[in-house]
Amino acid sequence: MVQLLLAVIYLSFISLGLPDSLLGSAWPSMYSQFDVPVSYAGIVSMIISAGTIISSLQSDRMTKLLGAGRVTAISVAMTAAALLGFSFANAYWQLCLLAIPYGLGAGSVDAALNNYVALHYKSRHMSWLHCMWGMGATAGPYIMEYALSGGEGWYMGYRYIAIMQTVLTVILIMALPLWKKQSRADNNTADAPSKPLKFVQIIKIRGAKEIMLCFFCYCALETTAILWASSYLNIHGGMSAEAAAGAAAVFFIGITAGRAVSGFVTMKLSDAQMIRLGQAIIAVGIIAVLLSPVQIITIIGLALIGLGCAPIYPSIIHSTPDHFGAENSQAVIGVEMASAYVGSCLMPPLFGLIANHVTIALFPVYLAAALVVMVIMHELLVRKSHVKSK
Repeated sequence: MVQLLLAVIYLSFISLGLPDSLLGSAWPSMYSQFDVPVSYAGIVSMIISAGTIISSLQSDRMTKLLGAGRVTAISVAMTAAALLGFSFANAYWQLCLLAIPYGLGAGSVDAALNNYVALHYKSRHMSWLHCMWGMGATAGPYIMEYALSGGEGWYMGYRYIAIMQTVLTVILIMALPLWKKQSRADNNTADAPSKPLKFVQIIKIRGAKEIMLCFFCYCALETTAILWASSYLNIHGGMSAEAAAGAAAVFFIGITAGRAVSGFVTMKLSDAQMIRLGQAIIAVGIIAVLLSPVQIITIIGLALIGLGCAPIYPSIIHSTPDHFGAENSQAVIGVEMASAYVGSCLMPPLFGLIANHVTIALFPVYLAAALVVMVIMHELLVRKSHVKSK
């Protein structure tokens, strides 16, 4: 029973990743059809992120009300419906409207599943579960490239993913009985506070501000890379839209392979060391993208940025109970998710304005700025907490 539940959680992480890379890989083919500037991808991304912020802040209440299993199934179903709507959209405002359920479907399940794994599994499982997210995110651009290369159009790429999400929803509904015992245990655990902490109470916890800013910068970097790598390769690198969509997928290959390997490396290194290792690899990748005029080196740089991102997200999440205590972990992780989505909401659109009004060539510089602030915030967090970094 326990192993079947873990398999369902793995499946859920795949479903979280499937739609995340679609907009970035499809946008070079979409924006001209909708007759909008290239920067307007940022508005859609911002609406999606706003939905995830709202739902992540409500994750504790929603999970206690419905249970983790129902939250997961409902969230995937909402995402499937939104993706199907994207595939039939013929006006830009329709994309903006559909982005609302798209975003709301992600936040609650993300926070609930991450907290559960952080509390009940070792760090390697967190890495491998996020590797499953990477598998889903990696598949997205290739499915979109298949649709574009076959002349079916970007809308069929969205439709293929919507069908896959629908199948996952059916599986998750069938698996709901697996969650009943675990949901009851989660809602009555002695480690959980009797009442949810208020936002003002959470940010007063020592180190909370630092971890929020750290996560903000990490997700700003990751989502900017996801959304704009394809356009950077197309506009600045001179690649075709179809080739750029496929080449940008190396970011997800890097992050997926990295999380698979990270699961083994965590047996030797602490969460703090894993985060520092990832930050160093990201720096190398950014330098490669910034300085090389050769397309293949730029693509390798994107892969290294993905590889460096691999251990950071799961290691920050997994270290949260150690930094803040199991009794505060769900509340803090909910705020972490919200901070992450604020970064996802604000920073890619901001770069869109820079790309539109200055130059898209500043893409690696923008990533480097986010990395520097992330490093500073993480080091301050480690100093303020009592967690040993080995």
